[in-house]
Amino acid sequence: MVKQVLLGVVRAIVGGLFIFSGLIKINDPVGTAIKLEEYFDVFSYDIAPIFELLKGIALPLSVFLVVTEVVLGVMVIVGWRIKLAVYLLMGMIVFFTFLTFYSAYFNKVTDCGCFGDAIKLTPWESFFKDIFLLVLIMVLFLFRRDLVPNQTAWGMVSVLAAMFAGLYLSVYAIRNLPYIDFRAYKVGVNIPAAMQPSALLEYAYVMKRGDEVVVFDQYPSGDEYEFVEMNLKNPNALPKITDFAVWNEAGDFTDEVLEGQRLLIFVSNLTKMSMVNLDDISKLITESGQIGLDVKLVCASSEEEVQQVLRDFQWDIGYYLADATVVKTIIRANPGLVLLDNGTVVGKFHHHNTPSIEEVKSLLRR
Repeated sequence: MVKQVLLGVVRAIVGGLFIFSGLIKINDPVGTAIKLEEYFDVFSYDIAPIFELLKGIALPLSVFLVVTEVVLGVMVIVGWRIKLAVYLLMGMIVFFTFLTFYSAYFNKVTDCGCFGDAIKLTPWESFFKDIFLLVLIMVLFLFRRDLVPNQTAWGMVSVLAAMFAGLYLSVYAIRNLPYIDFRAYKVGVNIPAAMQPSALLEYAYVMKRGDEVVVFDQYPSGDEYEFVEMNLKNPNALPKITDFAVWNEAGDFTDEVLEGQRLLIFVSNLTKMSMVNLDDISKLITESGQIGLDVKLVCASSEEEVQQVLRDFQWDIGYYLADATVVKTIIRANPGLVLLDNGTVVGKFHHHNTPSIEEVKSLLRR
């Protein structure tokens, strides 16, 4: 009886964590795909070039992994095919533990993306989280003969419902935008303010005198102490945005783009840019010009390629260049549209949901 209670607790913890992790990533499968591409980049250089080929299927692989997390979590909790679920969980957690250890030990990928952008973990925190799960799953594996399966119809229905719901939510998030935006560029954020510290940064100064190590709140005067290191005491006060910048051959325009009311069309990769809904975007560009709204194309590309795109699409607008990682962080669409009002994000749109000029005016209160 006690054993069954303890196994029930372990099942609830393991299943709950896998469901929670999967749902957070279902919220943003494109972000998970971007993280997978980072791993494949590293592995293609460090292990084998074949990992480079996996970058082409990063998105469908992302959907498969996040939906599988949720389904396995449900299987463990409701007990349907529970022994199969334990075997699959064991394989998955061993794989994830290898990834997080590799990232932490070799400092390759600084954010594993275990909980998407909702909860940021350091590489070592991610590794120890996986070790914790590995121990719990090992308990289920060792006592798998004591796990009572649930072969009822409702158990199967629960698992199938989780699978189809996960697939639907994932595809919907890909074709639109994440349901909840956990990134620093979400609607309502003032980018110039987010680029500044939220409070006065405080440092601790680690000094050494002989074998004695002393920590000071202020740098000590005199030369009896040897400086060791300086640690930030309130890291949460650091700027939330540190990498936003746009430029072109005429110079840096970061400050200028954060002034006034602007519509920015972001493209993270011109070769993979969707050609769908470009007519709607072209119409919005024309109508924006009629009301005096400044529209710019922001691309992670070269000057020549961007200028050629503007000619091909007959878009009579200016352009900026930007870092590809920053563009992907700002919006999970290629292309995607962001509406700024004096640096504040007032609207973000997937190209499938290109807004009308009336919607733009309502957001800007023009």
